[in-house]
Amino acid sequence: MPTGDQDVIAAIATAPGRGGIGIVRISGSNLLTLVRNLIQTEIRPRIATVANFLDAGGQVIDQGIVLYFTAPHSFTGEDVIELQGHGGAVVMDSLLARVIQLGARLARPGEFSERAFLNGKIDLAQAEAIADLIDASSRQAARSAMRSLQGEFSRQIRELVESLIQLRIYVEAAIDFPEEDVSFLNDGRVAGEIQLLLSALASIKDRARQGTILQEGMTVVIAGKPNAGKSSLLNALSGRETAIVTEIAGTTRDVLRERIDIDGMPLHIVDTAGLRESTDAVEQEGIRRAWAEIEAADQVLLIMDSNEDSINFPNSSWPEYFHRFPEKSNITLVLNKIDLSDQSDSIVHGEYTSIFLSAKTGQGLPLLRNYLKGLMGYSGSIEGGFSARRRHLEALERAEQSIENARIQLNVGGNGELVAEDLRHAQQQLGEITGEFTANDLLGRIFSSFCIGK
Repeated sequence: MPTGDQDVIAAIATAPGRGGIGIVRISGSNLLTLVRNLIQTEIRPRIATVANFLDAGGQVIDQGIVLYFTAPHSFTGEDVIELQGHGGAVVMDSLLARVIQLGARLARPGEFSERAFLNGKIDLAQAEAIADLIDASSRQAARSAMRSLQGEFSRQIRELVESLIQLRIYVEAAIDFPEEDVSFLNDGRVAGEIQLLLSALASIKDRARQGTILQEGMTVVIAGKPNAGKSSLLNALSGRETAIVTEIAGTTRDVLRERIDIDGMPLHIVDTAGLRESTDAVEQEGIRRAWAEIEAADQVLLIMDSNEDSINFPNSSWPEYFHRFPEKSNITLVLNKIDLSDQSDSIVHGEYTSIFLSAKTGQGLPLLRNYLKGLMGYSGSIEGGFSARRRHLEALERAEQSIENARIQLNVGGNGELVAEDLRHAQQQLGEITGEFTANDLLGRIFSSFCIGK
């Protein structure tokens, strides 16, 4: 549906600085009237036209190409004109100033994409994929963003929503006409459909989580006892002396953060204070912060001294700490200091994945890097992958919880009205992903993070 907000917007759509080509993009209504005094050359839709761009005094600002797209056959769904000139800052600023002088206003960040969404050209997940494609830090992230931009993520969400709608129709019809199907809650159909929904949602959520990691990076917390080599590992992974390393236990008392790329894949590494009992108030606060980071981490690298600790974790050295760690799938054991023994670098997959290395010499570090790449979804091909954001993942989790609540109501309470309400709530959560149900303040936050001119 058109937005009704047809005021003309304009912005420079190319990156600032020198370049062979610079583009000023204009969107709105009656654009031919607006640019009549800018270009005194007839232009036709979808035909590239060479023209002089003139200032108010008739002097030539630049010479370039004009592209004209009529509504609704444009990116925004409105009339769009692109002025392609030489990519110099002075030229682009002068051209944009002239367009604004003729009646346009400067576009807000993301306003072109916002209009495309509001005019039904793309959905919200596709709009966010535009920004993700621009910000992609690896080929895999770019491919994933392109798949989302082409509608792969949205298609899977719509299929899930359609299944929810069909189940809601069945449940609500049975509620309204109980004489037609008195025992509908117990006939097995609703339970079976709910289970299918949960399975499909779990699959999409797993891929969305991987897409989120590809796009936003994975947060890895380095944890362990004092002097296990946590700071040495941070320095080894980052390639610089970020953390102070001494033989004095408890040197790290605060949280240290580093962002690194492993083959273009973003990784946020957090070094934390050593976990132990302490009477020092400062160290106690550092340990409290360490646990907060551990609980929020995508992955925990639990550093242990390979010469002192057994890989059969947990063992007698750790009983007071183990119950506070997240589920075992989030823990990787790093058995450090193999340079002090005859052990070789290796990786062992058991109840917990264990990696033997030396943070000091770098021996075994490639094993850890490759392992982390695997956790982030690195492969030669990501066929079927798509980009996603934290808000998508949170919406999927809320939808999953609502469908699970419907299953509980079906099995325990047998209340059809509550089952229907939980399914309706799940549909609304999924609709937030594509923008079917979206608050205006959320739209404002999303599009304000975009580039100006996009």
